[in-house]
Amino acid sequence: MRSPTDRRPALRSDERREAILDALDGWLQESSLDAVNVAEITAQAGVTRSAFYFYFENKAAAVAALIERLVAEVFVVSDEFTTGSGDPRERVYAMLEGLFDSADRYRHVFSAMLEARGSSAAVRQIWDDGRDAFTPSVTELIRAERSADSPDPEVLAAVLLEFNDRMVERFLFGGALTRDQLIDGAAAIWLSTIYGENR
Repeated sequence: MRSPTDRRPALRSDERREAILDALDGWLQESSLDAVNVAEITAQAGVTRSAFYFYFENKAAAVAALIERLVAEVFVVSDEFTTGSGDPRERVYAMLEGLFDSADRYRHVFSAMLEARGSSAAVRQIWDDGRDAFTPSVTELIRAERSADSPDPEVLAAVLLEFNDRMVERFLFGGALTRDQLIDGAAAIWLSTIYGENR
């Protein structure tokens, strides 16, 4: 499936796009998105400024492409949670640990994405679409585990995924709670919402 941040004509294959993303990733490990300029990115990637704009509308769109690497990792974790078998508590904890691990690895990208999301409607849409891609599988899990008279499974799935967003943001940017406390609290909410008890 083609990336929504990819501005290339269909079927065009070019390693320059990945070089740009790798260069941006490197810069974001050292400074904020606002402090990085396109000239620095293209110089490190070994491409021209026009090449950057061939692939991306702006820096925010390039950051959105980087976040897709995080989303790809989280999809693996989510699939194991929603399609796996075994103790629900262990699966919920594995899902949350995997989510926090991925966010920690891409901490610099996550920070830049939040910065870009605040000023770009297009980036906000890409962010929301990425999160919403997990909704169908979580919805089906809820539908399978809860009675028919429970709240709409799709609504519950959306709220739980929004909740995960907030927990990861709090983990990355600091607060009164430790990572373990955030995960314990989030696990209790996931378990009670889907299974009716903190198993």
